[in-house]
Amino acid sequence: MTHPLESLVLEKLSQIQDPDLGADIVSLGFIKNLNISDGVASFTIELTTPACPVKDMFKSQAESLVGAIPGITRVVVSLSSRSYSGLKPMAKGLANVSNVIAVSSCKGGVGKSTTAVNLAFTLAASGAKVGVFDADVYGPSLPTMAYLPNTQLYFDGELIKPLSFKGVKLMSFGYTASPEDEQNPAILRGPMVSQVINQLVTQTNWGDLDYLVIDMPPGTGDIQITLTQLVPITAAVIVTTPQRISFIDVVKGIEMFDKMKVPTVAVVENMSYFECDSCAEKHYPFGRGALQSLVNEFGFNHTVEFPIHPDISPAGDSGTPFVLDHPQSPIATLYQQLANSVVREVSRIRHNGGVTPSVELFESGAVVVSQGTTRFEIQSKALRLKCRCARCEDEFTGSPLIVESEIPDSVVPIGMSPIGNYAIGINWSDNHSSIYPYDYVIALSTPVTA
Repeated sequence: MTHPLESLVLEKLSQIQDPDLGADIVSLGFIKNLNISDGVASFTIELTTPACPVKDMFKSQAESLVGAIPGITRVVVSLSSRSYSGLKPMAKGLANVSNVIAVSSCKGGVGKSTTAVNLAFTLAASGAKVGVFDADVYGPSLPTMAYLPNTQLYFDGELIKPLSFKGVKLMSFGYTASPEDEQNPAILRGPMVSQVINQLVTQTNWGDLDYLVIDMPPGTGDIQITLTQLVPITAAVIVTTPQRISFIDVVKGIEMFDKMKVPTVAVVENMSYFECDSCAEKHYPFGRGALQSLVNEFGFNHTVEFPIHPDISPAGDSGTPFVLDHPQSPIATLYQQLANSVVREVSRIRHNGGVTPSVELFESGAVVVSQGTTRFEIQSKALRLKCRCARCEDEFTGSPLIVESEIPDSVVPIGMSPIGNYAIGINWSDNHSSIYPYDYVIALSTPVTA
């Protein structure tokens, strides 16, 4: 029998909005096991992930709102999380892994492994069950960055039992090497490397994981293609540095993931700046602008700049991830910001499939963007002139490199397709190709009234 206060409790809880999903927690189906008895209201808020960055806010708001209802003397709020495993066919070892996050860069030496390991341990500190797979056969970093005195591997039935460091599950080709092989290079051809990666990632008994973080090797070759085919990667985090050459290579990585239908949800710029001891000013020894160029071109909502800091490199060499030794440091706060961004984007992707605006070309020559019930319109030539690729705009100053007279008035899109979650790719009738973030197109456009 329904308690007379139940509808009032749900009405109060419907005031709590999920900032990432754009709806209240009641309509989202987050409220479970609601029970009211003798003035005590108890219920569970089922989160999209145990690492939800707003879970404490949900809990405190729920306690306050429901506790204010006359007749309710006590509020008991429990937190749980839903599992997404089984949504796609997966190998036996990965069957209970909910989300797979690829940390990648086409450029070596940009701090990708440092990012992957510290992201993983930050997610674990937030309450998630996490694993790390080191996919770099030629230069495995995980055995050094998370040092274990005993790395002998055993079978758990038909599957390999992963190693564990501070509660995070680990697997790397580096753990398979004998002491005699540790100082020798891995001399393996492409097909053999792909086979090794296949065995290690699919035949490891990862168990129940909220996130499996994959530390990808540099490049866009066999290993990357193998992993995206073997594993349903949920999202990618791209790592770069401020140098121009890194920017060029990182775009290749973003485009690779887009072709493999893997959304890039965050970008990290390592070695972005440093702060000297005698002043509070930030110094940018490698220049600025590359990260903003990525934002301008692809529309990323989440970017994090990490400084050059003397403690980061020794932490990687010491065998203990930086965020474990320096949990209250400003850099640990940046890793928490990155983790929160990844969690929120993955939650959005999982919950609504990463719904993006639709873009159409009308007979009038206008490009129309539809977002829900709202429509925005811009003339084709006006949009073409706002292209921010390297041929049309100086990537570091933002100054235009084309003039209006160079673009024909009749220019129109002859092909349009989504680029990841945030942008649209357009092939123009003047043989030019552009990428526009949806937010950028909407900002340039005029709302259309029905």
